[in-house]
Amino acid sequence: MNTTSCPPPAALTIRKLVVEVVEARDLLPKDGQGSSSPYVVVDFDGQKKRTSTKYRDLNPVWNEMIEFVVSDPEHMDSEELDIEVFNDKRYGTNSGSGRKNHFLGRVKMYGSQFAKRGEEGLVYLALEKKSVFSWIRGEIGLKIYYYDQLAEEAHPPPQNPPPPEDPPQSQEKPILLAPTEICHEGTHSPPHRIIEEPQVVHYHSEPPADPDMPAQQPEAQYTPEIRKMQRGGNGGDRVRILRRPNGDYSPRVISGKFATESERIHPYDLVEPMQYLFVRIFKARGLAHNEIPYVKIKASSHYVKSKPASHRPGEPTDSPEWHQVFALRQNRPDSASATMEISVWELSSEKFLGGVCLDLSNVPVRDPPDSPLAPQWYRLEGDATDQHGSVSGDIQLAVWIGTQADDAFPEAWHSDAPYLAHTRSKVYQSPKLWYLRVTVIEAQDLHIAPNLPPLTAPVIQVKAQLGFQSLRTRRGSMNNHSASLLFNEDLIFVAGEPLEDSLVLLIEDRTTKEPALLGHILVPVSSIEQRTDERHVASKWFTLEGGGCGGGGGSYCGRIHLRLCLEGGYHVLDEAAHVCSDFRPTAKQLWKPPIGILELGILGARGLLPFKSKGPGKGSTDAFCVAKYGKKWVRTRTIPDSFDPRWNEQYTWQVYDPCTVLTIGVFDNWRMFADMSEEKPDSRIGKVRIRVSTLESNKVYTNSYPLLVLSRTGFKKMGEIELAVRFACPSMLPDTCAVYGQPLLPRMHYLRPLGVAQQEALRGAATRMVAAWLDRSEPPLGHEVVRYMLDADSHTWSMRKSKANWFRIVAVLAWAVGLAKWLDDIRRWRNPVTTVLVHVLYLVLVWYPDLIVPTGFLYVFLIGVWYYRFRPKIPAGMDIRLSQTETVDPDELDEEFDTIPSSKAPDIVRARYDRLRMLAARVQTVLGDFATQGERVQALVSWRDPRATKLFIGVCLLITVVLYVVPPKMVAVALGFYYLRHPMFRDPMPPASLNFFRRLPSLSDRLM
Repeated sequence: MNTTSCPPPAALTIRKLVVEVVEARDLLPKDGQGSSSPYVVVDFDGQKKRTSTKYRDLNPVWNEMIEFVVSDPEHMDSEELDIEVFNDKRYGTNSGSGRKNHFLGRVKMYGSQFAKRGEEGLVYLALEKKSVFSWIRGEIGLKIYYYDQLAEEAHPPPQNPPPPEDPPQSQEKPILLAPTEICHEGTHSPPHRIIEEPQVVHYHSEPPADPDMPAQQPEAQYTPEIRKMQRGGNGGDRVRILRRPNGDYSPRVISGKFATESERIHPYDLVEPMQYLFVRIFKARGLAHNEIPYVKIKASSHYVKSKPASHRPGEPTDSPEWHQVFALRQNRPDSASATMEISVWELSSEKFLGGVCLDLSNVPVRDPPDSPLAPQWYRLEGDATDQHGSVSGDIQLAVWIGTQADDAFPEAWHSDAPYLAHTRSKVYQSPKLWYLRVTVIEAQDLHIAPNLPPLTAPVIQVKAQLGFQSLRTRRGSMNNHSASLLFNEDLIFVAGEPLEDSLVLLIEDRTTKEPALLGHILVPVSSIEQRTDERHVASKWFTLEGGGCGGGGGSYCGRIHLRLCLEGGYHVLDEAAHVCSDFRPTAKQLWKPPIGILELGILGARGLLPFKSKGPGKGSTDAFCVAKYGKKWVRTRTIPDSFDPRWNEQYTWQVYDPCTVLTIGVFDNWRMFADMSEEKPDSRIGKVRIRVSTLESNKVYTNSYPLLVLSRTGFKKMGEIELAVRFACPSMLPDTCAVYGQPLLPRMHYLRPLGVAQQEALRGAATRMVAAWLDRSEPPLGHEVVRYMLDADSHTWSMRKSKANWFRIVAVLAWAVGLAKWLDDIRRWRNPVTTVLVHVLYLVLVWYPDLIVPTGFLYVFLIGVWYYRFRPKIPAGMDIRLSQTETVDPDELDEEFDTIPSSKAPDIVRARYDRLRMLAARVQTVLGDFATQGERVQALVSWRDPRATKLFIGVCLLITVVLYVVPPKMVAVALGFYYLRHPMFRDPMPPASLNFFRRLPSLSDRLM
């Protein structure tokens, strides 16, 4: 048996981490003389190094580079980098008897925040406390990056042994699996469809494994799954669905034998295993004379063909190669007599070149993390008609039984998704987006037209363009002391990596109707400086080119003063703020470590409606699912012609903030039937959002959610999707709880905030860039899919959304209304026993006022405990009652889906405008009522009504005298009992105080 040659071993590389300690600012004085002598200690991977000491300097500048060797590059992301600043007591006068130097602050970072060499930037980090009682201030500026170099280039280790006080670097140290372990970003593990994390990290409530336990124990946990597959259990019966009426639009729990909280998590434990017969065809040798051979595979109900073979340059034509994998769905256990035929044929003449018959009862079962099955050579045999021995040669195959967790599954040809171009499951990554800030300061020496009318100032504006984005400054103001135009205006764009575009700035004279170009410049975005904080960026003068300066292309047309920078401290929003899935800044150096892992199992869908017509009275649906969280998008394979597709695919994301939303959408695939020249958009079937903070830690939620779609014709239920979700994280550890006290957005959003309208415009540009980026993938995610997942149209006007928001406000204020009704029932003595108890409680609180605040918090605590019984058991989906979709008017729906500008007839637009005016009139009346009440409060002492003001200040003087004479407790008791008096002592007319307030004047009589 021939064996394939192994590839040459890769060159050994060594990864090094460089920490450049630049400077520190505003340190705390600790030497007793108003200063400190600081130095920095850096600890990484058991290696500890320090900088020099700066004598008596609260703003020291080191500019020293410290280099470390990364012992395990694959797990560098989980390593901690500790940076501590100390005051050297040898240079102080109050050294005292203690031996330890004074602590000035610390910074802790993780490997996921390290940048590659060439991508690093200067980052200023605030110094943190070591304990609650530490007094720390200041910040430290660092540059941290890593690089790989060949082992031959590395310096040899010194021959002399290290000093005895330094620990040997080769000493092994135990590595503990931290709850916030960070996996290697950028790698892809096919069984899990992961980009940022190559393995499923085992976050659980159970303690970490004991290092004294035998190493074979984790392998034993996969044995039950192997036995189950050998028995050939039918996975389709694993989930039992109970049909409910079509009118039920609420999520519901579905039963399934999934892992409980006490079981160990292993890959694909959220979905039911689907059994596949994998056939990997490598190559053949010694075939009979042929031109282009291909392979046919026939097993039970499957009949597939391979692609035409290829030949290596210089190899004989009788040794073709395919390197193709097939995954044939096994719906039921194969019988002992089941066989599979693999034959080789010539493409042009359909000549039989030989075949192999395999017994499926002897096919091995492979379950990851097993290594790939080694291929074997099989002798090709002829059929009964081959009398002359024309069949010859061997074919190299590998056949095994596995599940969707197999490494070969993503690249395999699937029997349940035969169209390869647009049906494979894929993982996508959103582009890295930056905010580009262009500050236009001034322009000088412009060639402005001299023939302007008298007393006419030139209208000079700067127009900036970046790709499809275009912004224009306001009119520049002339400087009286110099012939220059001042602008001092910021223009912000969205720039996406790779930074290949160029920023174009045009200086236009718009004094006349025809704008005149005075000059332009072209600035490559890749040459613009990047910053991660609010530090000052130096401005530059740029010489203008072109324009109407005359004298050829080399003449001087003026210059413009600009400040350009790429903002890495912002988060570029591409989703609506209320359904955002990520709040991390652009600069990776500012990322915090993840707090957990979000796992999603997409089981399948039920009862989908037909979207395509296959013939008279027949329809079909080719459904696929898209999930989006953070920068990572996932797409399942397309199941053709099925109203109950079963995907059973599992994906994993790292969670940096629990107050984020996971979005899952289901679509009908039209692109797989479209030609290259035409584009058929995919149809939306429905969408589900799950807020991560509503998930309990380490609990599996297996639910069925309705797929709801709102269109011009109305609201419709398109089917149901079955999902399994788990948020694996420590429940109440300090890192998890501390997230709730941190700002939602990065620091730059609060130091230099963006306007609401500006933020919305930038979000539209970011959405368009993400859609264009994903549309260039293979298979592409269409712009209609991306816009639907990102809620690109959430800001548009809708009468239905306005009503929904109004009822949301009413629901929020319902507790106040309920409290007012309860008090009204108390004072009307509807329940005498309750009213008497309220009197007693009121007396106790008045006599002991220090119990009021504790009693209020105790009451809130009891309310929270009481409502624990009614907590939601499953994550909520779309709410049709909250969305006002059941009672929406058809004309309002048609208006909601209308384009801008409107495409409707003028009479329809006029009717909608009149309806909007009526609604605006109601809003106007409500706003006027609010203003009237406020103006009446001001009129109490404004003397607009002299008699009313005299009465008011007189009553105030009388109340003052009474409160000075009578004890306040007695006054409080009298007022309380007067308010709670029996209805027989109460006048049904409004009280005098309310009548007095309503008679006060307002400014409404001055309105025209």
